[in-house]
Amino acid sequence: MKRKIVCVGNLVLDEVFQVASLPASGIKTGVLGYEQRYGGPAATAAVAICRLGGAACYWGRVAADAAGAAGIAALRQQGVDCSGVAVLPEGRTLRAIVMVDAHGERSIVSDRHGLSFDASVLPDDPLGDAGAVLVDSRWPAGALIALDRARAAGVVTVLDADGGATGDNQALIDRADHVVFSSEGLRDHAGEGSPEDLLRHCAGGAPKVVAVTRGAAGSLWLIDGEVVAVPAFRVAVADTTGCGDTFHGAYALALSERRQPLEAARFASAAAAVKAERGRGWDGMGDRAAIEALLASGAIHQP
Repeated sequence: MKRKIVCVGNLVLDEVFQVASLPASGIKTGVLGYEQRYGGPAATAAVAICRLGGAACYWGRVAADAAGAAGIAALRQQGVDCSGVAVLPEGRTLRAIVMVDAHGERSIVSDRHGLSFDASVLPDDPLGDAGAVLVDSRWPAGALIALDRARAAGVVTVLDADGGATGDNQALIDRADHVVFSSEGLRDHAGEGSPEDLLRHCAGGAPKVVAVTRGAAGSLWLIDGEVVAVPAFRVAVADTTGCGDTFHGAYALALSERRQPLEAARFASAAAAVKAERGRGWDGMGDRAAIEALLASGAIHQP
């Protein structure tokens, strides 16, 4: 039986606008296309895990509204176990406005305060049967409890570190085994400096894996005191939305399969690249065969 990967964090209703170019301040921009679809870091990671053949449980919260009900239904359609989702009587299901340009780059405006941050709604599960626990930094109260439970159960943990208050993030970093920042998330948390120095600062001498994803420039990994670069794969990019979330889900799955961090990072890089090439939200997730084919192709991005 496959061991479940528990993904803790946000589910978001995305309003996606296709534009010719991302607008600057004060500029009006025409819309080339529009759609609604679901995203959110932990929810998207859970979908990626299921698409890659793993078993994912999503722990999060939605409002008792049409968007929340449709979001849970969409997750279940992708094979995600939603028994750990709390439906809150107050607030509204989280939303984001996403603009995607002709090169696949995106800009996101997120509403992270439409729901209570109370973590008492988490399921009463000690996580002893989990293969890994993945948390995002957008619901720190829930993430903290999940990380503490996982540590007590001896379950490997992964933190998607992107956004959130510095103090909350530090508490999560201190508890997680593997911390993977976005470039923006690393800069927001640690300030300016070389990525290598910032990774060492965030690790603080603790025996944990700390990494930063950098889009087409690949990722950097601090492991056992050494920084190692993992290149990105060369693909024609349609939409980068959700690529980081896909990366985190694939990385957690690979760790649960007992892959070493750098092997897991390459697997995750391939999963993110397939997602970038296909776009289409959750429908653009690659399956295991697509990821293994890209890994075998050797189509590495040359900076």
